[in-house]
Amino acid sequence: MTSMWNDQGVKFPVTILQVEDCQVTMNVKTPRPDHTVYHAVQVSACNQSPKATTRQMLGHFQKARVNPKRYTTEFPVSPDAHIPIGTVLNAIHFVPGHIGKGFQGVMKRWGFHGLAASHGVSVSHRSAGSTGNHQDPGRVFPGKKMAGRMGGNQVTVKNLAVVRVDSALNLIYVRGHVPGVDDAPVYVRDAKHLVALAQHNSVKGQKEKILPKGVDDLPFPAGTAELAKVLPPIIEAPSYRRSPFVPPE
Repeated sequence: MTSMWNDQGVKFPVTILQVEDCQVTMNVKTPRPDHTVYHAVQVSACNQSPKATTRQMLGHFQKARVNPKRYTTEFPVSPDAHIPIGTVLNAIHFVPGHIGKGFQGVMKRWGFHGLAASHGVSVSHRSAGSTGNHQDPGRVFPGKKMAGRMGGNQVTVKNLAVVRVDSALNLIYVRGHVPGVDDAPVYVRDAKHLVALAQHNSVKGQKEKILPKGVDDLPFPAGTAELAKVLPPIIEAPSYRRSPFVPPE
């Protein structure tokens, strides 16, 4: 994480995400039982050695004619939003406007105070202390806070605004914090409720409320390396709210 200042002089925290060797490896079209079709674009990122890739995935990447990748996922799209296989995606795709921590003790995992740090405690300062009971019930209750595996759960953070895009270095500046350790994979997608709101406005014919303010149109396919060459290398989102340093009238 780091900090940035907007054009009004307000400081705010940002998390920098890097788009590394991101390519389209497959266009998914799966019929559903209700006679509709599920459409998605499969994206893979982060090149890795063929020795560290399974044979099944090696064949998949060879069919797509891309280098072996470490992470692969898919994103649902509309039927007209499929991208040619092998297309290199850039950070310019976004318009500005999980990993575990291993086995940890009770102090780090649950915030226990620990035992006394004075005399009489023999190499047990960070232990959990007694966990058992009397002869009745004679067991440890399920769910008791004890040492064990910590982290490793996928977490979703919603509605983080993209404030800056650097297509030269493939960096995305997201306002706020993103959970996880350094170099962990992060999946970025459009906010679901904003997409639903845009679809609702499209049905009502309110075209001016579909895209964010200041954005007139979106190119397709978006985020390609060819598109990044014709746009400025750094694009920042403007400040739409009034300055907090100016008193209200």
